[in-house]
Amino acid sequence: MAMDPESVFLNGTVGAGKTSTGEALHSLLAADGINNAVIDLDGFRRSWPAPPGDRFNHELELRNLRAVAGNYRDAGVRRFILAGVLEQPAEVDRYRAALGGGKLTVIRLKAPIDIVQERLRNRHEPKSLELAWHLDRSVELDEILSNVRLDTHVVTTERQSPNLVAQAVRALVGW
Repeated sequence: MAMDPESVFLNGTVGAGKTSTGEALHSLLAADGINNAVIDLDGFRRSWPAPPGDRFNHELELRNLRAVAGNYRDAGVRRFILAGVLEQPAEVDRYRAALGGGKLTVIRLKAPIDIVQERLRNRHEPKSLELAWHLDRSVELDEILSNVRLDTHVVTTERQSPNLVAQAVRALVGW
């Protein structure tokens, strides 16, 4: 009988290091022969336009996650690494259900806002609308996540390599 999935949700503001940490954790587990799938949730909601009342296309993201996670489970994957944003307590159970149940540990990746914004400036074109949006969103989202406190653990990504952050996350989830 297949075991229930075990999942980690890497939560954090834009530029916190979610995608880099997820990829590093995936590599660490794969190197040790541990089956896993890393899913950057941004791609699961990237369509335009978003429906009215669903600014970030959240419902589409969850539908896509449900379908893809099912395919991964059918292929034998039992550990999921999600990189995304959780802003509301009720969403934790919705993600757990979309993954097929099991344990879901939410780990917030946190860096000082000046470092986050430095990363964003390195990622986006100077003076672009995209950069301006991400700089504003980083502050807004950091405040939301600090207030809502959905995290089981908080891991700092300040000046650490993604591999070191992934090792810390791995230790916290026991993989």
